[in-house]
Amino acid sequence: MQSPTRSPLAIAIALLCASPALHAEQTTTEATSKEDAVLELQKTDVNAQGVRGQATTENTQSYTTGVVNSSTKLPMSIRETPQSVSVITRQRMDDQGLSDLNDVIKNTTGLSVQKYGPERQRYVARGFTVDNIMYDGLPMSISTYSQDVITAADTAMFDRVEIVRGATGLMQGAGNPAAAINMVRKKPTVAPQVSVSASAGSWDTYRTELDASGALNDNGTLRGRFVTAYEERGTYLEEGGGDRGLLYGITEADLNDSTTLTVGASYQNDHKDSDWGGLPTATNGNDLNLSRSTYLGNDWAYWDTSTTHLFGELEHRFANDWKLHLAADKMWGRINMLGSYLGYSGTTLNQYSGKYTYTNDYDSYDGYLSGPVKLFGRDHEVVVGASNRQETFDGHGGWLNDATGPNINPNTWDSGSVAKPGFDMYRWTLKFQSEQKGVYATTRLNIADPLKVILGARLDWYDYDTGVASSSYKITRNVTRYAGVIYDLNETYSLYASYTDIFKPQTNLDPSYSVLKPMTGKNYEVGIKGEYFDGALNVSAAVFQINQENRAKQLDKATYCPSPAYATNFNCYEAAGEVESKGIDLELTGALSENWQFSAGYTFVEAKYKKDTNKANEGKLFDTDQPRHLFKVSTTYQLPGNLDKWRVGGSLNSQNGIYNAGGSGTSAWRIEQDAYTLVDLMLGYKVSENVDTRINFNNVFDKKYYSGIGSTTNVIYGEPRNAMFSVKWTL
Repeated sequence: MQSPTRSPLAIAIALLCASPALHAEQTTTEATSKEDAVLELQKTDVNAQGVRGQATTENTQSYTTGVVNSSTKLPMSIRETPQSVSVITRQRMDDQGLSDLNDVIKNTTGLSVQKYGPERQRYVARGFTVDNIMYDGLPMSISTYSQDVITAADTAMFDRVEIVRGATGLMQGAGNPAAAINMVRKKPTVAPQVSVSASAGSWDTYRTELDASGALNDNGTLRGRFVTAYEERGTYLEEGGGDRGLLYGITEADLNDSTTLTVGASYQNDHKDSDWGGLPTATNGNDLNLSRSTYLGNDWAYWDTSTTHLFGELEHRFANDWKLHLAADKMWGRINMLGSYLGYSGTTLNQYSGKYTYTNDYDSYDGYLSGPVKLFGRDHEVVVGASNRQETFDGHGGWLNDATGPNINPNTWDSGSVAKPGFDMYRWTLKFQSEQKGVYATTRLNIADPLKVILGARLDWYDYDTGVASSSYKITRNVTRYAGVIYDLNETYSLYASYTDIFKPQTNLDPSYSVLKPMTGKNYEVGIKGEYFDGALNVSAAVFQINQENRAKQLDKATYCPSPAYATNFNCYEAAGEVESKGIDLELTGALSENWQFSAGYTFVEAKYKKDTNKANEGKLFDTDQPRHLFKVSTTYQLPGNLDKWRVGGSLNSQNGIYNAGGSGTSAWRIEQDAYTLVDLMLGYKVSENVDTRINFNNVFDKKYYSGIGSTTNVIYGEPRNAMFSVKWTL
């Protein structure tokens, strides 16, 4: 008897080759018939127009893209890129209601968001913290302090977010081998298009967006686009809320048939009535079973940030298919905050307060030449470029002179019981300037029809200046090497391998107030990629290994670094030796059918100390509050026939249990978060050709979980069940 036709969902599962048991410490993989899956895929008719060879995702209704260049600046498809790549497209951001970068990262394969305060977070991947983000390919570092300033960007101005997992030193220079997050801005269009959307949701949350684009002259050589968004966000907490405003404008001018000039600016302002710290556990780390709405701060707390960007690009296309590309981005970042955090004195819970102001200015410049060369009868590609980025940070603040603040009873605390205090704003100061200059070159060699080799190198000069000789340093002519090999098995599948050097200067201080030496290391990745429907569906599987040496390790919290200006509570660090991260990375993203967009990804990562000054740490997990298993699925399906105005969708995010521990003896503590799964649902209805509606239900099973487990006095609960209804009118 002939076997029944396999469903698209079965195909997806077969291609992904993973259904992880996230509650276990080991995964099992069942063998599936690749031949059956391929035959079934070939039967399906998918319209891939607008995907193949095109980077822009807007108006493609796709969950994937045709071109990415965040890894090497060579315009390559996902299959041609010898690293793990994910793209969160405009359509996916709209379907899931991903309104800022935090939302995007939560739904990206292999990445997670770790909260260590109500408005403080870090992004982690492959065992390490992401310390570089890019705007249109121009990198900006995220340091210990600047991550508080660079607020989560509003996604209304982005066409897509490209994420390359692993080390990306060829394009970024200094950085952790975690991931590169490249936010690609929307570009002006020749054809006029206008959209207006409005949303309303739980806890009195409201959002509006306006997006207008089109030609500014008769022949379309001058184009412009304007985007604005405003959001009033309520909160599930007893106290809080806030608002966010975004203005984005961009113009594009064809100076002649071969030269295009782009100039734009954006401004994002976030005001949040939010506190500095989170909630407590018991002194041993046990959960106190507090309500998720509990607020143990004060009604005068706030957390205000703003970021302003001025950017431009100039591209000239030569007659021989070579191209000159010049780009610049200048950012001004600001934060003003006043808030409180908790601390234990024995078993008594006390509140401490502080007020801080940071300014964080960033300049990033890049220029490169790219084009084809002919050698030994074959066509190859070459990129040669140079970059410069500069950061200036100036922070100051103060805290109360009292040794301890008011005592806190979590069950009876009144957020209006403490008067707004005053502070000596120069009890703590920190200033630094950093500059990284680099030159780079990369080439894709067409060795044979099925074999491509990518070789690249980068030379960097790094200067970090605090105004204090012992904590300032320079690095001259650091070399970063890159190599990748791609071999096409057939028209569908390719094998690949890649290698990247790791180089990461550190700002952490040892007890003598000297900066630790840079971290170095190596990044290896081997995998297989496939594409179907002319690139409308991409699948990949990879194994990786990362070795990073000379990592900073925080010393006991009772040890502090001295400051020449004032005795402050800087944490002290030492070189911790070597960390090794190993894992697997699986992803399937794109169209399963003409009406079905689908994305699924699974990552297993295990980062352990390989060498350490404390021999007892060797073989132990490097960062225990990073999940080892991550499984994420997102899908949208447009119903057929007479129901084609309806679409249904949802997402699932699952991770294994994690923990954080510290102290010793009777002061030892351990905070645990069990494995959990979050489920979101979406229902959409197209009222007319111009009007579309959508409702998103988030955390539909109202799972209670920690989104951050920083310490016994700073845990953060994830959002309870909530919903958002949206309507969008498009011209």
